[in-house]
Amino acid sequence: MSLQMSEAEGAVKVEEWQQTFYAPDSGIQSGATTIRDEDSVSARAGESATDMEAQYSLTRAQRVRAAMFPETLVEGETALTAHSNPDQPTNVQRLAEPSQLLKTAIVHLINYQDDAELATRAVPELTKLLADEDQVVVNKAALIVNQLTRKEASRRVLMQSPQMVSAVVRAMQNTGDLETARCAASVLHSLSHQREGLLAIFKSGGIPALVRMLSSPMESVLFYAITTLHNLLLHQEGAKMAVRLADGLQRMVPLLKKTNPKFLAITTDCLQLLSYGNQESKLIILANGGPESLVFIMRNHNYEKLLWTTSRVLKVLSVCPSNKPAIVDAGGMQALGQHLTGSSQRLTQNCLWTLRNLSDAATKQEGLDGLLQILVSQLGSDDVNMLTCATGILSNLTCNNARNKALVTQSGGVEALIHAVLRAGEKEDVAEPAVCALRHLTSRHPDAELAQNAVRLHYGIPAITKLLGQPHYWPVVKATVGLIRNLALCPANQAPLRESGTIPRLVNLLLKAHQETQRHGSGAQQTYQDGVRMEEIVEGCTGALHILARDPINRGEIASMQTIPLFVQLLYSYVENIKRVSAGVLCELALDKQCAEMIDAEGASAPLMELLHSPNEGIATYAAAVLFRISEDKSSDYRKRVSVELTHSLFKHDPAAWEMAHAAMPLDPGYIPDGVSALVSGVCVCFCLNVGVLTSVTVGFIEFIHLKSPSVTSPPSVSRVLHHVKLLEIWMQFTLHMVTLIYPWMASRWTLSYMSNICQK
Repeated sequence: MSLQMSEAEGAVKVEEWQQTFYAPDSGIQSGATTIRDEDSVSARAGESATDMEAQYSLTRAQRVRAAMFPETLVEGETALTAHSNPDQPTNVQRLAEPSQLLKTAIVHLINYQDDAELATRAVPELTKLLADEDQVVVNKAALIVNQLTRKEASRRVLMQSPQMVSAVVRAMQNTGDLETARCAASVLHSLSHQREGLLAIFKSGGIPALVRMLSSPMESVLFYAITTLHNLLLHQEGAKMAVRLADGLQRMVPLLKKTNPKFLAITTDCLQLLSYGNQESKLIILANGGPESLVFIMRNHNYEKLLWTTSRVLKVLSVCPSNKPAIVDAGGMQALGQHLTGSSQRLTQNCLWTLRNLSDAATKQEGLDGLLQILVSQLGSDDVNMLTCATGILSNLTCNNARNKALVTQSGGVEALIHAVLRAGEKEDVAEPAVCALRHLTSRHPDAELAQNAVRLHYGIPAITKLLGQPHYWPVVKATVGLIRNLALCPANQAPLRESGTIPRLVNLLLKAHQETQRHGSGAQQTYQDGVRMEEIVEGCTGALHILARDPINRGEIASMQTIPLFVQLLYSYVENIKRVSAGVLCELALDKQCAEMIDAEGASAPLMELLHSPNEGIATYAAAVLFRISEDKSSDYRKRVSVELTHSLFKHDPAAWEMAHAAMPLDPGYIPDGVSALVSGVCVCFCLNVGVLTSVTVGFIEFIHLKSPSVTSPPSVSRVLHHVKLLEIWMQFTLHMVTLIYPWMASRWTLSYMSNICQK
């Protein structure tokens, strides 16, 4: 049965097949071949060519219209498109683009108008619903308003309605439903993208409500609130004060413990906007633990924008005296140093400026070895800002820190700083801190002499001396004078300093600064130029000349420039340090007999006698040394007067001890003309001023008193003698000669032998 049905179906299909253009036989029943004959193929090809020609026969206007306005095509009809490169559109396609854009714009305009009309009709009703007592109704209304703000037309309508914005703010503030709060915060967030919306939020009291939302447990609410506040702080006048008054800082600082880097980036930027230029805000951040949280972010995050915004906050806080130590103690120096070698230029710059601001509070900080080495390497940068920061940080970190000084010296810091000075030219912001850093490296640490020699070996002395001859920027001059003084402590630098013309320049600076101080008078009024007191320049130049005068050739050059009258005049200065350095340079110059005569001729004896009674031990000691040196050719009466003055100076703080010692030793006036005073004056002042024998000679002197006078049970104020006798360089031969000249009884063989033994110790 099934076989008969299949045969019948086959016959039907054959008939259908025969009705097609494949002609009389498919080959299924007859077994004929299915190859079409040439005539039928030719006929079909002709028909296809005719159809294509008909399509191309459309007029140009029709094709352009079809491309530009495809909606005019009859259903089922398609526009003819040329086969071309998609990157190279045809002329027709280029013509079609503006028309399509116009069409899209018209559609949007129609939709915009529809959205605006819809929102306009809905706003009054939605405003009422947002104030409804039923929280479900409020929730639904907030949801609808949130949907409306997603379209520009309706969003503009909403922000133009103060009543609507106020209703949204109240709903967000009063609701206990997190979803309602989320929708309301989202609405305000959408409105904050236009200035008109920001103003509407500000006027409706939205800032206090948004600040309260910073305590919400829902992350999305936090995000909307902080972002909206950020937009307000950026673009709305008066928003910063409003946030501060709403205790916004107290709510924002705890948010720094969140982990979302993008959220933290917005929060830190808000803190920067609020704290910049406002000391109270900086203190609030400090009181809420802000520095520690900010340093933690710098240490543990790697999101560049977050690091950059955080470094901006730290940069602002780093100029606050109260925040500085807190940031340093939290490890801020080390955390900021981690980002000095990164690829972000703006982050590196912020970190450098922050480190520069903090560095003066981190002079005692430990664990900065890596930072110091990075800074030394950055001294080779051609970027002026980077060079300014690197030199400033090194200047501060090497101040009064022997370990840092030694580390920078060993890391090639001296050479790098010299090159920085050479490249700085007239840029004072680079030259001053670089010279200050060199001044620190060349004094008071184990490798100071190494640094002093390194300056010379790297040809730094001419460049440094040149800074004294430029148009005077006094902070640079002050730093340079101090550096020259330190360099002169190294004997090998004395000749190069002289050959580079240091002495004449120092003398000229000294004269100029002294004239400035004289012009403005003396007393409490001090002369400032570029923030530097001219008295400091006078002191610095005189101190540098003091050290340079240790060299005999330098001593002669200094004296030849008619400086002795000025040094004598400076003994009358009201500034104690100027008196000290003036007496010091005169002490060195007095080693030369001709200079000693010139000092005496200028009437230096009178002020020096007065300075013997100075409470400053350095001044008194220098004065005593100069007096002894200029008294070599004086009469015995003059020398006796000097001895009496010196004795009174040494024991003025302990007269009881002197009376006790004097009464306990009844000595023959002919044997010891001035009693113990002569011994104290001659031995303790003249002899003990030699380098390296202060302690041993003083102890020897006490032993000598006991040997000569067994009845003395206690030495005359040994602590006072040790306290007042200061270390000076007076030639041993000259000292012994003076002792012999003034006190003949001390020339005995035993005394000289005893002194010689003490010196050998």
